[in-house]
Amino acid sequence: MKSYSSLANILSLIGALTMVLGTIFLLQSKSVIGPTASFMYRNPEWTVNGYVTILIGTLLLGIGLFLNVTSRLTKNR
Repeated sequence: MKSYSSLANILSLIGALTMVLGTIFLLQSKSVIGPTASFMYRNPEWTVNGYVTILIGTLLLGIGLFLNVTSRLTKNR
């Protein structure tokens, strides 16, 4: 069976970065960080976008971790 460890690592990295970006979007929309001149600042639409981005990042990270675990399990057989 083909090893998916490199794909798993890439998906995990992309997922983690996507979660960080979603958190930044969320915090800017809640007026916690960022310049006040930003179009995201105090914008409720970006609150939803932040949550969706965090969710997508979490899914990508979860898939990457799952592939990493299954890849390691198949190597041990």
